[in-house]
Amino acid sequence: MGALPAQQTVLQRMNTPSDNPANNSDAQESQSGKLSAALFRLVQDTCAEPPGSAKRQRGLTKIIRGLNGQLWHTYDPYYADALQQTWIYFCRNLCEATTGRVYDPEVAKLTTWLNAYLKRRLQDFQIAEIRHRQTTVSNTVRGKDGDGSLDRIDSIPASPDIPPLLEHVRAWAESDADGSLRAAHISKHPTVTAQLLILKRLPPETSWKTLAAEHSISIGTLSSFYQRQCLTRLRTFGQSQGY
Repeated sequence: MGALPAQQTVLQRMNTPSDNPANNSDAQESQSGKLSAALFRLVQDTCAEPPGSAKRQRGLTKIIRGLNGQLWHTYDPYYADALQQTWIYFCRNLCEATTGRVYDPEVAKLTTWLNAYLKRRLQDFQIAEIRHRQTTVSNTVRGKDGDGSLDRIDSIPASPDIPPLLEHVRAWAESDADGSLRAAHISKHPTVTAQLLILKRLPPETSWKTLAAEHSISIGTLSSFYQRQCLTRLRTFGQSQGY
């Protein structure tokens, strides 16, 4: 099946040598360095598949694996959430402009493009946390602005176009066939399970601030448990499904 017009544009940009020596150098580095030749070809092949198809989804997941460990990393308690949002953005905008500008290999390397988005999301979380702390000190801020207006992340409307992978994850977490997701919980908080957090953090995600308030648990504790107990199970599930 032929590529869509938007896909053809991406493929053309990837296949057409640039007249700019600096761009040629970047392209060579992206293929021989962080973005290997095999991964470069995988991007091309993935974008040639129809949006929403199983082959497109598998290709996106393979690219994510190939980039694992190459993106900006911090020990910020919100890093896992910011990274999750980055991968969703990546899936929606690598080949077509769905929620943002389509990826252009002539403008930036893939890792540069993703790192820029990841850092902006981390900044959003940090701003939201600062404002949350301010409301704790002064209740007048909450009364004037309203709780919902203080968290920029919560105010962003969720896109109705949820990638198939997320639908599969939701079905897996809800069924919890072996009961392992319900069995894993935060110490002294048996109701705050891996199943609950995985489902709550799927788009449109519930903010850590809201979860912390609902269960009287610190944001740091919730985020740490999510990274240790939830993300590992999510990766195992993805691998078992061939993603």
